[in-house]
Amino acid sequence: MAGGVWGPARGAPVGALTLTALAEGIRASRGQPTGPPAPGPQPQPELEPAVEEPGRAATTPTAGGEPPSPPPPQEPAPEGPQQTPRSSWEEGALADLAVYTAACLEEAGFVGTQATALTLSSALEAQGHRLEDQVHGLVRGLLAQVPHLAEGRPRRAALRVLSSLALEHSRDVVFALLRCSPAPDRVAAELWRSLSRNQRVNGQVLVQLLWALKGSAGSQLEALAATRALGEMLSVSGCVGATRGFYPNLLLVLVTQLHELARDAHSPDTPKVWVPSHRGPPHSHASCTVEALKALLTGDGGRMVVTCMEQAGGWRRLVGAGTHLEGVLLLASALVAHADHHLRGLFADLLPRLRSTDDAQRLTAMAFFTGLLQSRPTARLLREEVILERLRAWQGDPEPTVRWLGLLGLGHLALNHGKVRHATTLLPALLGALGEGDPKLVDAALGSLRRVLLQPRAPVRLLSAELRPRLPPLLDDTRDSVRASAVGLLGTLVRRGRGGLRVGLRRPLRKLVLQSLVPLLLRLHDPSPDTAESSEWTLARCDQALHWGLLEEMVTVAHYDSPEALSRICHRMSRW
Repeated sequence: MAGGVWGPARGAPVGALTLTALAEGIRASRGQPTGPPAPGPQPQPELEPAVEEPGRAATTPTAGGEPPSPPPPQEPAPEGPQQTPRSSWEEGALADLAVYTAACLEEAGFVGTQATALTLSSALEAQGHRLEDQVHGLVRGLLAQVPHLAEGRPRRAALRVLSSLALEHSRDVVFALLRCSPAPDRVAAELWRSLSRNQRVNGQVLVQLLWALKGSAGSQLEALAATRALGEMLSVSGCVGATRGFYPNLLLVLVTQLHELARDAHSPDTPKVWVPSHRGPPHSHASCTVEALKALLTGDGGRMVVTCMEQAGGWRRLVGAGTHLEGVLLLASALVAHADHHLRGLFADLLPRLRSTDDAQRLTAMAFFTGLLQSRPTARLLREEVILERLRAWQGDPEPTVRWLGLLGLGHLALNHGKVRHATTLLPALLGALGEGDPKLVDAALGSLRRVLLQPRAPVRLLSAELRPRLPPLLDDTRDSVRASAVGLLGTLVRRGRGGLRVGLRRPLRKLVLQSLVPLLLRLHDPSPDTAESSEWTLARCDQALHWGLLEEMVTVAHYDSPEALSRICHRMSRW
C-alpha cells in the first residue's frame, strides 16, 4: 500500500529513511542497542513494495505488528552553544512519517491508534527538539499528503493521525494547524472537521481555539484563522455539545470580536462585508465571525434565534460600525425568547466584563446585560436594588452610549411585574432624559416610559402631572423619531387613564389632552409616516376617552384631506 495509494505525493517531500531505520535511530538516541525488530506478524503484501526515486534510497515499511516509532529526523547535535538548524531533509522525514504512520493505522482500532500516538510522542520527545516544532512538521506533511490520498479508508486513516496527536498535544496541533493554514483552504477545513467529529478530542481543540482567539488581540491574521477554524468545527453536527461549560464564554467572545471589527469598519483596508445575498463563502473577518456565531447557535438548537436575527436585520446590525450594539440587543432579545437555557451562564460571564477597561468588551457586555433584563428569572439573579443602582450609575456616565443603554435597561426592568414599586427611582432618570440632545436617548426614555405605563398599577396620575410640561414640546420636535415616540406615549397614557378623564377640568391628564389636540390634528399629515400613523392612533384613543364621536371625521381628515371634515371637528371642539 505504501507503493500504491500511500505513494509519494506530487510536490510533497519524500524522506529517505524506512520505518525500521527510524526505529533504530530512536533506540540509538536513547542509548539502547540496535538490532532487528522483534518478531511479529508480517505486513500485508500490498505494503511490501518499496518506493524508489532516482537518487534516493529505497523505502520499505517496518515489519512487525507494533505501531511504528518515529526516529530522530537528524543526527544529534554536538554539545555546545551551536545548534544544527532544521533542514529540508528533516521535514521530509517527518512528512513521510505522517503518511507511513497513517498507513499503519489503517487497520488499527482505537487501542492501536492510542499506542501509535504515544509511541510517536515518545519518539519526538527523544530528539531533544521542541515538540511543537515537530508537530508543525507533521501537520505540514498531512496538509501536503491528504489532497493526494484516495477517498475513503486511506484518507480517514491519515486524518486519524491528526486526532491521535491532538489527543495528547491538542495545543501544539491547534497552533501548528493555525500557522500552516491562515488562508481559506479546503484541506485545512477537512482537517478541522475531522477533529470536530472525534468526540475524544473536539472539546480540547475547541478550548484551545477559544484561547487562541482571546490571545490574538494584536494579530488580525491569527484571529481570522482561529475564527475560520471555529466555524468549520461548529458546522459539524453534534460538535456544539463539546462546548458544554464554556458555551456562554465562546458566544461572548465571538460577539465582542464583531464589535472590535465594527469599530475598524471605516478603515479603507477593511474587506467588504459579506451579506446573505452574496454567492459563495464569506471572505471578510466579520463575515467568518457571523458564520461561526450562526453555527454555534444552530448546533445548540437555536435555529429560531438565527431566524429572528435574519428577519430583524440583526446580523447586518452586528457588523455595522454604528449599529453593533443594536444588533447585540436584538440577539439578547432572541435568546430570551428562544434559547433561555444559557441565560444564567451568560449573565454570570457578563458581570465581570461590565468593569473591563476594554471599550469593546465593556460596551458589548452592557448591551447584553441590558437585553437580558427582559428575562424575569435572569433579572432575579441580582437584587433589584443592585440592578437599579447600576442602571442609575450609567445615567451619570459622560458617554451617551452608556446612558442610552441604561435607559433601555430601566425600561426592560419595568416590564417585570412588581418593579413599578420602584417608580420613585425609575421615573426621575427617565423624565430627566427627555431633555437630552441625542435623539436615541430621548427615544429610549419615551419607550421606557411607555413600558412603565403598560404595567399593572402604573403611576398614571404622577406621569400625567410630570409629562404635562415636558411632552407638548416633543410633539413638535424637529426629529422624526422623537415626534413619533412622543405621540405614541401620549396615546398610551390616554388609554391607561381614560377612566378619570371626565372627572373635571382640573385633572392633569385632561389638560394635557386638550393642550395636545391641535398639534395632533396637524400631525395627521406629518412628512414622517410613523408620526402620521401614530397621531391617528392617538386621536382615536382621545375620541374614545372623551366620547366626542369625532372618529369618522378624524379618519376622513387623515386619509382624504377633507376641509369639510376638518371644519366640523374644529366647530364641535370649540363648542365643547
